[in-house]
Amino acid sequence: MVNPKHRQMIKKSCHCSYEDRFIWPRIKASNASSIVPPTDVVPEGTIRPTINRYFYILTSDLDLTNGATLPATLFWNDHTDPVTEFMVFSPNGYVNLYINAVMQEGGIYTLTATALTIAPYNGTLFRGTPIIIESLGFTLK
Repeated sequence: MVNPKHRQMIKKSCHCSYEDRFIWPRIKASNASSIVPPTDVVPEGTIRPTINRYFYILTSDLDLTNGATLPATLFWNDHTDPVTEFMVFSPNGYVNLYINAVMQEGGIYTLTATALTIAPYNGTLFRGTPIIIESLGFTLK
C-alpha cells in the first residue's frame, strides 16, 4: 500500500480479511420538525423526589444457591440509624440494588417493606461485601 502524502510503501501489519470485519449499518438523521411531540397534559406543580438509601455490609459469607432473604433490621440509613423497614414507593417510584457498588438487574431481587430477597444463583457473596438499596419515590406538590 502506498502512502499518497509521502509516496512511501506502508507495510500492512493486519492479516485480517474483509469477511472478518463488522460493518455498522448506516444511520440516517431525520428532520426534527417532522417529529410530532406528545399531546400529554402536564399537571401544574412540582415533582418532588424522595430518596432513601439503606446500607449493609455482610458479616459472613452468603451462599446464594437457594436464594437469600435479608431482613430490613440488618440495614441502616443515610444517618447511620438502624431501620425496621424499607420505604417502598409504589407505583410512583422504583428501587435499585447495588452489590459491591455494582447496580444489579431488576429481575434478581424483590424488596418489601420488611426484607430484601435475592433470587437463587450459583454463587456466593463474601464477608465484607457492601449491599446498598436505593429507593426513589416521586410526589406532585
